[in-house]
Amino acid sequence: MITAGIDGIDRSYHLPPLGHNPSSTLAGTTPGSFARPPVILPGVEGARTFASPDTPGMPGVSDKTAWDFLPDGWSVTMMSRGMPTELAQPSTEQAVILFEQADGTAVQVTYPKVFQPITQLESARLGIITAQMRRVSEREPHLTAAQVRDEVAAGRMVIPANTVHLGHQLDPMAIGRSTKTKINANMGASPVSSSTDEEVEKLKWAERWGADTVMDLSTGGDLDACRDALLRNSSVPIGTVPIYSMIIGRKIEDLTLELILQTLEHQAKQGVDYFTIHAGVLREHLPYVRKRLIGIVSRGGSLLAKWMLVHGKQNPMYDHWEEICDVMRQYDVTFSIGDGLRPGGLADATDRAQLAELVTLGELTERAWRKGVQVMVEGPGHVPFDQIEYNMKLQRQLCHGAPFYVLGPLVTDIFPGYDHITSCIGATAAGYHGASMLCYVTPKEHLGLPKKDDVKQGCIAYKIAAHAADVALGIPASRDRDDELTKARAALNWEKHFELSFDPDTARAYHDEDLDVDTDFCAMCGHDWCSVRISKEIQEFSSGKEDEFQWDRAKVSAALTSDQQEILEKRGVLSPDEIHKLASKTKKAVGAVESKASCHSDYVDDSSAKEIQERELTLVEITTP
Repeated sequence: MITAGIDGIDRSYHLPPLGHNPSSTLAGTTPGSFARPPVILPGVEGARTFASPDTPGMPGVSDKTAWDFLPDGWSVTMMSRGMPTELAQPSTEQAVILFEQADGTAVQVTYPKVFQPITQLESARLGIITAQMRRVSEREPHLTAAQVRDEVAAGRMVIPANTVHLGHQLDPMAIGRSTKTKINANMGASPVSSSTDEEVEKLKWAERWGADTVMDLSTGGDLDACRDALLRNSSVPIGTVPIYSMIIGRKIEDLTLELILQTLEHQAKQGVDYFTIHAGVLREHLPYVRKRLIGIVSRGGSLLAKWMLVHGKQNPMYDHWEEICDVMRQYDVTFSIGDGLRPGGLADATDRAQLAELVTLGELTERAWRKGVQVMVEGPGHVPFDQIEYNMKLQRQLCHGAPFYVLGPLVTDIFPGYDHITSCIGATAAGYHGASMLCYVTPKEHLGLPKKDDVKQGCIAYKIAAHAADVALGIPASRDRDDELTKARAALNWEKHFELSFDPDTARAYHDEDLDVDTDFCAMCGHDWCSVRISKEIQEFSSGKEDEFQWDRAKVSAALTSDQQEILEKRGVLSPDEIHKLASKTKKAVGAVESKASCHSDYVDDSSAKEIQERELTLVEITTP
């Protein structure tokens, strides 16, 4: 209980239970995260690691993990802390291995003697810490390599790393709720737009702006060449929706098992790291779609629905799931089990069709784990804000904690052209309530194929969502960069401020648009009204006084780069002549500019700004009665 108020009246209040502080130095005065305290443990005990508190009525966690879905001929015994001195005696056809988990408990696994692990999941089940797991631990320093192995073994983490792609430029990463929230960028040529070269350029652009994985959704042009080019040039995992390639040049009705397996093996040999397979759309689900406002919006889902209606048979992806698993296992391709009945509008969200498919996705997850294949599950795209937590936690329960990969979700349908904003609002909530990876939405969503700048806008919107979720969940050190930028802002150290920002060019360009002098205020408030400057001058406040963020005097900022010029040109606020002056300025040129920013009642020219900053700051003492 915290007591507050100075009028003698009881105005006490309570903070909720606290999770982990996202600052590695406990910086500032915030109490920390309001998420659940993290428990990074193997098995069911770790199912709520970095999780939001459950609103009453929300689904709980599953009492099972991937350990409960082993292949035939396998068995596992979980032991208490400490390694036993004797192993169980297996039959002549079986082997046994004993290893210690990250929490000190022991696991004994019995398996066929002829078995050789291929996938990350299979290695984890045998206690092996792979090179890819070690790399994940380096990139996620709050997790040890043993904890990464344990999360993979539990099925709560995937490392999409095709054995072929590892021979190119792939830098292994992980997707799971114990890791930082990841984002995916979609791209791909269509029959009417783009080319292979343009898609490779967009790939590098997406990597620059923080995409953790990229999906090639090409439906036109030379699909094979485009996919190969992306795989050879990417440092991030590449995913595909193989059914697109299966029907190029033919009707969906002509799809056969032979063609399905042939296409999957070809793409796996190329190095694709994860496949979206829409195996959860069943004949039994189709009647639930009849009264939807917008039917089936998934391309894969709609194609397979048509196949089932034409042939009067069950979804071939569902019927032949084990054969598909066998192909994927040979190259350690991860499943991204597709949500073919995801809602395409708020009016169809969380309906019977969507949830019936989700139940099937849980079944498919279990079947894939029995085949040793890594699994993540795809989730809905249009969901009212109030239903997001339920959707995330129902998937966590039905799919036993397998990573959830969601598109958005969009929380309103009336903002075409701005759907990167409407969806990243939903994506933030999704990440906080359990999603492990967020598929970006660009301003072109529902309207056309994204161009280069659309990719940037989508990536940034989703980096905001993912980062906000990480801070809220209390992922260790996730707020450190925010705190450093806050210190730079408090010290009015503009150069450091921009350096720490996610997009320094845009931040610098917007600043210089109004005031191209780095001084102890900005054009929003001007000198006399700058609360940050005033706080810095108050001696008792620590605000803005850290030594490493101090700077000497005002200075004219450097000339704008070509990227910064382009940013201002697109804004359409300054004239070409004004942008040219910012781009070609010297001290002399800037001095020739007739006027500078007028900030409320405060008019400041360059020389005045310099004078203000060159004078020593006057510290104001707080006197208390």
